[in-house]
Amino acid sequence: MSQETDIRAIIWDLGGVLVRTEDFHPREQLAASFGMTRADLETLVFSGNSGSRAQNGEIDVTQHWENIREVLKLSPQEISAFQDTFWSGDRLDTALVDYIRSLRSSYRTALLSNAFSDLRRAVEEVWHIQDAFDKIIISAEVGMTKPDQRIYQLALERIGAEPQEAVFIDDFTWNIDGARKAGLHTIHFQNPDQARADLEQLLDNHKPAGI
Repeated sequence: MSQETDIRAIIWDLGGVLVRTEDFHPREQLAASFGMTRADLETLVFSGNSGSRAQNGEIDVTQHWENIREVLKLSPQEISAFQDTFWSGDRLDTALVDYIRSLRSSYRTALLSNAFSDLRRAVEEVWHIQDAFDKIIISAEVGMTKPDQRIYQLALERIGAEPQEAVFIDDFTWNIDGARKAGLHTIHFQNPDQARADLEQLLDNHKPAGI
């Protein structure tokens, strides 16, 4: 019976995994003030025309929020307050980040996020979590987004691993599907305890011979 390939790298998504919206009331109230549903508001910010272009690096985050301001007919002061309220229910899972830090003694770790051009500043200056990762790959910086298989291949190149040597963790099934098609092991994140348990089981079955 052939030996399983060692896993050498663990690649993490950010939004919905390390940073999660724990309180939806601010977004729901914000959406209601514009006669929208929360889903409509989140689509406008994340995956509308402007949001998609911002995540793909076609426009920077400043232009994206200016586009949102124009759509919602807000003043410059109001769009700043809008952003504060929109993000106010989000929380960084510091325990999960500490767990990732603990993995670095045995595995290479990476962050792979579909995000705007200001994410790196948040990682380094707001959350101070850059030390948990060997590499940070942000869609707006590289001009491609998950589930495009090229972004998984880029992440593998930067972290120095073959697809079968890496595991990717994300909360969106289509991103998981994209990673699986690119040859990576995958874990669909549903909650921290489940993700850690699934990862520990996978790692136990694919112990590295040495890094």
